[in-house]
Formats: sequence, C-alpha cells, structure tokens
Amino acid sequence: MIQAQPAGNLTQFRAVLFDLGGVVFPSPFDAFDAYEREEGLSKGFVRAVIARSAEDGAWARLERSDVTFKEFCSELEGEALLAGEEISAKQLMAMVGSSLTPRQEMVAAINALRSIGLLIGALTNNWALAGGRTDARPHSLGHLGLFDIVVESAVEGMRKPDPRIYELTCERLGVEPAEVVFLDDLGINLKPARAMGMTTIKVADVGDALAELGEVFGISL
Repeated sequence: MIQAQPAGNLTQFRAVLFDLGGVVFPSPFDAFDAYEREEGLSKGFVRAVIARSAEDGAWARLERSDVTFKEFCSELEGEALLAGEEISAKQLMAMVGSSLTPRQEMVAAINALRSIGLLIGALTNNWALAGGRTDARPHSLGHLGLFDIVVESAVEGMRKPDPRIYELTCERLGVEPAEVVFLDDLGINLKPARAMGMTTIKVADVGDALAELGEVFGISL
C-alpha cells in the first residue's frame, strides 16, 4: 500500500527509487526457499538465522563489507549450526546470485517513468565477491541505462535501514526526500524512508505495486 505524506501533492515528485533484489530482480528469499527444499532444511530456517543475528550477524556484516566473502561463509555457517542445522553458505549464495534476470515489467515501468522526466535511482543492500567486486545485479543493469545512480551498501559501508544511506542517495540524486517515491519489498527498509518524508510502496506483488506506482503519477504501468 502507498503510504504518502499528508503534505504536498503528486506534482512534487522528481525521482523514483528502487530496491533491486525483491523489486527489480527476484527476491533472494526465493533462493533461500529453494535451497532449504533441496537440502531438506526447516522451512524459513535461513531467514530466521539472518533475522536472529540482525545488524551484528554475518549477513549484515557482509552487506557493509565488514567481512570478506570467505569470512562471511564461515560466520553464517556457524550461526546456522548454533541454530541447529547445517548449511553451505557458498552454495546458498550461488543460488542467490543466479537470479540475475530483471523483471521485465519493472524494466518497462522504469523506462516509462524516465520518459516523463523522472530521475531513477537504485538503492540496494548487496555484497562484495572475491576480489572486491560487488555482486552482479547492479552491473547486469548497466548496459540497459535504467538508473541515474546506483547506491550499493557494500560500496558505502552502510546498509538499509540506516537513515544515512537514504540521505546519501538523495544527495546523489539532487532531490529532497519528499520528492522521492521509494519501492522496497521489506517494511523495515521502508520505515526510515517514510520517516524522512518519502512516499513508500511495499512490493509484495509486482503487479499491485506497479498499479499503485502508476496511480501516483497518473499513468498506466
């Protein structure tokens, strides 16, 4: 559901900001589910391990580049063992990384928004691979020219929902938060954006989210 600020009107918007995984790309949660099924793990186990460790855990530390990929794998596997099951972090992340094809309906929507003069940004929590390169999803979009800017947690050393990364993104776009519509699939990431003044759309169903986004600008997406 769109959660707009009470002040202002629809003509105030200058930019649309997209999360990548779960919005422009399939969610990594889909890969978690597939991995659990293949390995016979408890349903929701991987998500629970990551959620339990929160900002101090291996997943958050990887997305801030606080650890190398090798260190991350060791730490995540340790967290899983403490939670009662065994995983291969390398295998899990290979499955996550295989979802590199953008959703075509999102690509079409982004192009439509660009055509009416809106700035388009991407704000993603991601990670560094061996050699320091960040995960491939932003780079797989580079040749499409979809985004004016891409802000990556692994590059900046901070991740959503840290308010500083939203502020940085607005600075690079040259806009105020109240001029931004932000789409993300996680409510925890939308909350600070909304508190700053952004209009937010939670992406649970892609079609529903695009319909709501189209309503904001009075166009069909």
